[in-house]
Amino acid sequence: MKSSDFKVLSDSEIKLIHQHSLGILESTGIRVNVKKMRDLLADHGCKVDEGSKIVMFPADVVEKLVGMAPREFKVCGPDAEKQWLISPDARIWSGLGTAIRFIDAGNPDRREATQEDVRKHMVLFDHLNNITCNQMDIMAQDIPMHTTHVEAIRTWANNCSKPTGMGAYGVMAATDMVEMLSIVIGGKEKLQDNHPFNVIVSIQSPLSTAAIQIEGMMILAEHRVPCIMAPEAMAGTTAPVTLAGLLVQHNAEIISHIAMAQAVNPGTPVMYGSVSTIAEMRWGSAALGAVETSLLSTASAQLAHYYDIPCRAVAGATDSKLIDIQAGIEREQSMTLAAMGGVNYITCVGTLESTNLGSHEMVVIDNEIIGRVERAIRGIEVNEISLALETIKHVGPDGNYLMEPHTQKHFRKEHFMPRVTDRDQLETWEKGGKKSMVDHAAAEVEKILESHQPREIDPGLSKELDRYVEMVANRTVADFEAAEWEY
Repeated sequence: MKSSDFKVLSDSEIKLIHQHSLGILESTGIRVNVKKMRDLLADHGCKVDEGSKIVMFPADVVEKLVGMAPREFKVCGPDAEKQWLISPDARIWSGLGTAIRFIDAGNPDRREATQEDVRKHMVLFDHLNNITCNQMDIMAQDIPMHTTHVEAIRTWANNCSKPTGMGAYGVMAATDMVEMLSIVIGGKEKLQDNHPFNVIVSIQSPLSTAAIQIEGMMILAEHRVPCIMAPEAMAGTTAPVTLAGLLVQHNAEIISHIAMAQAVNPGTPVMYGSVSTIAEMRWGSAALGAVETSLLSTASAQLAHYYDIPCRAVAGATDSKLIDIQAGIEREQSMTLAAMGGVNYITCVGTLESTNLGSHEMVVIDNEIIGRVERAIRGIEVNEISLALETIKHVGPDGNYLMEPHTQKHFRKEHFMPRVTDRDQLETWEKGGKKSMVDHAAAEVEKILESHQPREIDPGLSKELDRYVEMVANRTVADFEAAEWEY
């Protein structure tokens, strides 16, 4: 039997939240800080107040537009041959963080994130079997800020066979993303059906939009790049303190952004995203490691599936600043509940300190935790083979199953086989140097990085990517600002 699903809302409660979200959109509205989007929504029947920039969404308009979003789609690597399904019935795991600092094994001191950290993270994600996507938002501090997005795509193209993604960073950055992706995959027209990239559209809670996020979403949606609509509402500061109240606002924010993406290009793949959590009420910061984050992630999955679209939510996020017991408790709790709760795209592998801190060793440990979670959810298979009746009869009283053919055939599938968890006898552990899980993870990181070979890509394509990165590096921040649309 497969392990039981975890639910936090009844069917009637889901419908109630949906109805109240529609009511908020129709009566209170969303502030949309991009005129081009306001004009488009007005064309679809929304009421626009240009003075306040608030858009009122009639319920029938919202339901019509949200209904255009596809139930499922596939993501792929840079060569489009390796593909994974994103669906309400599937689940994959991904990195994601906003790391500006890194911590290394054996050294509690933070250091600035570098472009080499971006490369190493991508290599690790590409190698590790339980992680599918390189959703990268590491902010390398040793390169110009305005080149972060193109350097990440070039690094991905040279080192990864799995999908990637970033945030929506405005007109010029989004245009760069489309151009570089089209270079890698062989043309813009191929982006319509092949999805090597997805974009996180951050939502400005409460009930507003971040202009550069909307601009980026509009450009990427034109090419059907999958868009993840993701508020980080905090109960008690940017959302009602009650989780039910937060969900009404959070749901209104998400479905309004889904409607906007469909208004740009009907059929654009989307995910119902969530980074919502509670505020640490003593000082107003986000508490991503809180158990309430897991409750909200599960509720988000239930709401996403009500709309028959996939859900993305955080798990593995921790407020700990170290790879310690707190980090382990918070991430295994959140990963287990997100997976059991039906989240389809689970992010935040390899992060600490509310995703602001990165760790290569944590990536390897998270890969192991994911394996444990997936094995737990698979449950216990009961059939004629797994019941092992003939083997039991053959071994009999006081026998041993170790060398039985049934054991040799099935143990690798039946048992989760850890790589960095210690199960040695005490004497063996002592002779081996008394190594911790972090020590084993550090050794695994080194092994993976030493064995990695960059992807073989066409030299002409490589030069084209290099030329594009050089062109972006020659811009100024003012160039990016000048490209923004009218607010």
